[in-house]
Amino acid sequence: MKRLLKFIHEVATVGLMGSIAAQLVLAITAAELAPGDFAAVRWGILTLSKWLLLPSLMVVLLSGLATFGLHRAFHDAPWAWMKAVLTLAVLEGTLVAVQAPARRAAELSSQLANGDPTIAAALDDALRHERGGLWVIMALCVVNIGLAIWRPRFRWMQPR
Repeated sequence: MKRLLKFIHEVATVGLMGSIAAQLVLAITAAELAPGDFAAVRWGILTLSKWLLLPSLMVVLLSGLATFGLHRAFHDAPWAWMKAVLTLAVLEGTLVAVQAPARRAAELSSQLANGDPTIAAALDDALRHERGGLWVIMALCVVNIGLAIWRPRFRWMQPR
């Protein structure tokens, strides 16, 4: 069971980080497109987030928590607790700093494509928040992977 959960956790992590990378690439390159094409790419980004990013994140979270619960050695490991807390931060950050701005940017880009130039500042703000959120989530994922690989002891956190 432990190996199956680890396998599921790793595959879901690939999906999570791949979707973050894809969203970043699309968000950065879409800025050069015409308003109609830009709106289509923004809706594609939102679809990518809905069908790959969020499901992958849920599988990462659930498989990680299941592994943590089943493997008693993790209960006393500070690195495992840090990983669990960071994964919850990734969940919250994805919902607040990635998903919400992506939805707002998709809606605003549709308005811009329909000829409403007054929303350009709001769209720029949503895009800035989305890109920043994606970079932060990617960094947190890399830290989580590092914790899983090196499993630092954090002697200063252990009881004496």
